[in-house]
Amino acid sequence: MKRQNFPKTSRAFALCAFLCFALLTLFVITRAQSGRNQTHQTTNRNSSSGSSRPRRTASTSATVVPAPQPSPTRSPTNQLLYPIDLSRELGEPPAWPTPKPTPTPAAQTAAPATSTLRPNPNASTVGEEIDPADVVRINSNLVTIPTSVVDASGRSVTDLKLDDFELRVDGQPKPISDLGRSDTPVRMALLFDNSQSLTSTRDLEKQAAIKFFRTVMRPVDLAAIYSVSTESALEQPMTNNVPSLVHTIERFGLPAGSTTLFDCIADAANYLRSSQGRRVIVIISDGEDTTSNLTFDETLQRVLGTDCQIYIVQTGVIENANLRPLIAERRMETFANLTGGFVYTPSQVSDLDAAFAQIAADLAQQYVLGYYADDDRSGGQYHTLNVRVITRPNMRVRARKGFYPKRAANRAS
Repeated sequence: MKRQNFPKTSRAFALCAFLCFALLTLFVITRAQSGRNQTHQTTNRNSSSGSSRPRRTASTSATVVPAPQPSPTRSPTNQLLYPIDLSRELGEPPAWPTPKPTPTPAAQTAAPATSTLRPNPNASTVGEEIDPADVVRINSNLVTIPTSVVDASGRSVTDLKLDDFELRVDGQPKPISDLGRSDTPVRMALLFDNSQSLTSTRDLEKQAAIKFFRTVMRPVDLAAIYSVSTESALEQPMTNNVPSLVHTIERFGLPAGSTTLFDCIADAANYLRSSQGRRVIVIISDGEDTTSNLTFDETLQRVLGTDCQIYIVQTGVIENANLRPLIAERRMETFANLTGGFVYTPSQVSDLDAAFAQIAADLAQQYVLGYYADDDRSGGQYHTLNVRVITRPNMRVRARKGFYPKRAANRAS
């Protein structure tokens, strides 16, 4: 059999087709391998950037590699149970929390005037409403009674006890709540007559008053000074500074003008009204009044309403022994007797020091009795007081003779 030979053209075409197929197959395989490599590299880059990429803080240039954080757990409502603090993630201090305003409670509506409040046994004591029937009210209607006691020879008796005294109010025996002694502070107003009616003994009166302050004043005591002339004037407010009191008296000028004594007494009593302690008014005057707006009775009522004791150094006899102001003397004695004070009437200049010494001794040796008055149902009438010593004979007692209820006393003033 004769062998057939293929033409050269056919063999070349077959070879080209085979090469094209081989090249196409190689391209497909290479492309697939390249895709897998790219996917793997992208995954590696993403993983490395989340765990090892250095981060720079806002406050320093050092590289910080934070520890891996656990993935937050989400609630069914897609809210983070543990929110990430972004400021800590950035390396910055956390922001100060904004305070939430405290809610203001709504205003409570006032209970009607006719309603009755009942205590709630389960309620807290803070802000608890209390039944008015459960409130304990303390009676503050305390009447203090400064009392001086001397024996038959005029010597002070200073060793008495509470049971030695008897108190009667409007003639009826009443219990004495307590008994104090002379350590009770003194609140004093000195009224110095600077009117024209006193001239000849002026300097000696000033010296006696200065010595009185230096003798009687204790650190717990306070004193004020009034000038009595055409108008009453508070020259030195309440103080315990003795040099200031002395300077006030020393700078008094020559006496001049008329005498408004009653008005000045009432002003001093009102000035002492709110003071705690024994309230004392010391008057240096002849006792005459010429231009006051208040009458004697009105002034006496105001003094009794303020529980003040009045001591008087009546200098009219020294000024003119032949012309004694009898009406003025009786009025001064009434002031002193009803308030538990005393009137000293020096007959000569040398007696001035003794008069002030007696006042100082009296204040230093007093008893102070306390009595809680009953609710006043008498319409503000004056109540009489009588104090006596029942355990020893021949004791002379000097104390105030009565008092007005506090409400009536406030109205009178």
